Formats: sequence, structure tokens, C-alpha cells
Amino acid sequence: MRRFLGLVIALCVWAVAALPSEAKTTLRITLQLPIKNHLGQNLLLFKKIVEERTKGEIEIQIFDSAQLYKDKQVPQAVGSGAIEMGVASLTRYVGDVPAVDIFYQPFMFNSEKLVRAATAKDSPVRKPLDEAILGTGARVLWWQAFGQAIMLSKGAPVKTPADMKNKKVRVFGKTLGKFVEAVGGKPVLMSGSRQYLAYQRGTVDIGMTGVSAVKSRKLWDVMDTITATNHADIEFIVVINEKVWQSLSDAHKKIIEEAAAIAEKDVRDKMAAIEADAYKAAKEHGMKVYTPTEAEIAEWRKGAAPVLEQYKKDAGALGAKVLAAALKLQKM
Repeated sequence: MRRFLGLVIALCVWAVAALPSEAKTTLRITLQLPIKNHLGQNLLLFKKIVEERTKGEIEIQIFDSAQLYKDKQVPQAVGSGAIEMGVASLTRYVGDVPAVDIFYQPFMFNSEKLVRAATAKDSPVRKPLDEAILGTGARVLWWQAFGQAIMLSKGAPVKTPADMKNKKVRVFGKTLGKFVEAVGGKPVLMSGSRQYLAYQRGTVDIGMTGVSAVKSRKLWDVMDTITATNHADIEFIVVINEKVWQSLSDAHKKIIEEAAAIAEKDVRDKMAAIEADAYKAAKEHGMKVYTPTEAEIAEWRKGAAPVLEQYKKDAGALGAKVLAAALKLQKM
């Protein structure tokens, strides 16, 4: 009997020791862009690090090309817990946090130095925005650089506001829509995944996007000219449902935070090369690239002036705070 009890105890101890220290956790991420886009590749880097460092205790599943949710649906889907994680254009949070559109104020952050200063994790511009987004039920893990906004057209470049008059222009945010209205155009808000068909069918006359999207979405098939206005800094954010985050162990949280920091630095450091490569590919596929003159940029700035005034009215105290921080950065 003693031998039998000893065998049972030994088997129980072995069975407990054989169990994984934590149950496997699956985190799904929704992405509107193709996996081959640099944002998709950035998620693959994050996935690799997390799965390796947790020894498979966390599995990351990526659903690209808006398979599950369109860009505009991501804030609600992640905030409600319908999906664990998601990638969304920062401006998709403007309904809950109007101040986020500081990044879409025309020509506010039109240099890499300004962009890096404003998007740093502890920046007085970014940090208050991350804290405000937490109120939607989603925690910001990292920001993904998407480069500067450009214009797309057929037949001729969009040199000045006069070229926008009465034209339908694809935009991806409220403030950019106001920018288009201020310079005489008609904004059409649509997700990135709908761009190709919109340009192909003539639903819109002028496009607005990042040059990397021209390559990943093969927009050279439906547009033939890029105007490098660089009028807004396009940022995406990777968010995780706050309840899901709080359910993770401290060890897993630390690994995810470390992986997020690595992924953020990687995509930010690669952005200049990514844009250069996209411009090269666009030219190789027959697109023309036009760079506005200083005089033409001055016309754009003058036309866009009402947009900043409207932002001051709409963005409240938080908007005033981040705007003051942004203007201070410009003077440094």
C-alpha cells in the first residue's frame, strides 16, 4: 500500500510539474493594410518577439487587409473587447479625443526632427493623448510611423489650392477634411482599403495618403501623379483592450512592452528608407512626382489657416495643451 501511495504521489507531482506555468493566451490583431505593408511587417516583428520570449505562452494572430474590421471600426472593436488588439489611424480616435488631430494640422510636423520629438513616448504632445485614449477602453502599446501625407491625381499635379477647387478628395480624418474644404475641395472620408476602387471608378478626383500605401496598394494602377505636399504626419497606433491587458501576468506585460518598444523604434528608424523606396517604385511604374515650390507651399499654408482656428475651438483643454507643446517644439 505504501508503495502504491508513493507511486500515486510521484505521478501527481510529475503531472503538476509538466503543466505550463500559464495557460496559453491568444491575442488577435486587426489591421486594415496588407501584411506586406511596413505596418504589417512591423506587427510580424512584434509577434516574433512576443512568441519567442513567452515560449509560446502568448500567440499573436494577425488579420490584415481589413478581414475583420475596417479602420474606422477598430476603436470601438478594441475598446469593447470584441477583439483583443488592433491597429488604427490615430485620427480614428478624434470622436472621443478631438485633440489627436494635432498631427493632422496642415504643416504642423513637416520634418522628421519635429515628428520624432512629438511622437516620443514621453513627449508632452503624445503622452497626454495616450492617457486620453485609455479612457476609451484601449491602451496604446506603440505608435507606427506612416510618413508624410501626399496628394494623388491623374494627368497633372495638385500644385496649389486652385487645383483642388470643387474636386472630390479622399481624406482619412476630420481635420484633413476641413483642410480640403478650406482650400476649396470636397472631402470624401474613406478607409484606406477602399482607395483603389475609388480612384479606379472615379468616385474621387484626388487622393490623400502616405507614399508607402502607393506601393503596398499598387495605386500606380489607378493614379499617375504624386504631389509631395508633406502636409500632415500620418501616425497609426497599436492598441490593446484594457481589460485584456489587466488580465495578463506582470511577466507577460513586461515582454509585450519590451516588444512594443522594439517594434516602435524599428518602424520609426526605417521610415525614411521606406518612403524613398516607395517613391522609387512609383516612378518605376510610370508615376510622376511633383515637389511644390516654397511659394506654392506658402499658398497652401495661407489657405489652411482656418483649420487651426477650428481645432482650437473643437479640441478643448487637452487640445490647447498639446498645441502649446507642439508650437514649443517648433521653436527648439
